[in-house]
Amino acid sequence: MSEERFASDEFGTRHWPLEIRLKKEEKRLEIDFDDGRSFSYPAEFLRVVSPSAEVQGHGPGQKQTVAGRRHVGIMGLEPVGHYAVRILFDDLHDSGIYSWKYLYEIGEEQEQLWADYLAELAAKGLSRDPVRR
Repeated sequence: MSEERFASDEFGTRHWPLEIRLKKEEKRLEIDFDDGRSFSYPAEFLRVVSPSAEVQGHGPGQKQTVAGRRHVGIMGLEPVGHYAVRILFDDLHDSGIYSWKYLYEIGEEQEQLWADYLAELAAKGLSRDPVRR
C-alpha cells in the first residue's frame, strides 16, 4: 500500500490499527495504532458513545443519553471493509459502525467524553446501573 493511503483515505483515516484485542472477561477493547498510540476502551464507554443513529440521532441536538450500561459486555467484533468495526454488545446493540478514525478520536478524548457522560447522567437524574424490574 502506498504511503499516501496511510496518510489519509476517503474515510479520513490517518491512523490505522496494528492490533485489536477484545478482552471479553475484562469487558474491554484494546487497540494499538500505527503511530505508537494505544487505547483501552471499556465496553460501557464504547456503548454510550456509539456512533449509531440510535445514540447520536439523525441531526444536531438529537443525541441520546444511554443509561444503565455499567455491566454491558462485548460479544464480538465484525470487520466493516478496511475502515471500521461493528461492535456486538451483550445488550443486543449492534448498529454502531466504529471507524478507525472515530476510535482514535474517542481514544484521545476518552477522559473528557467520560466526564461529560457522567455529568449528563447526573443532570438528568439517570444512573449507570440498570433499572431493576
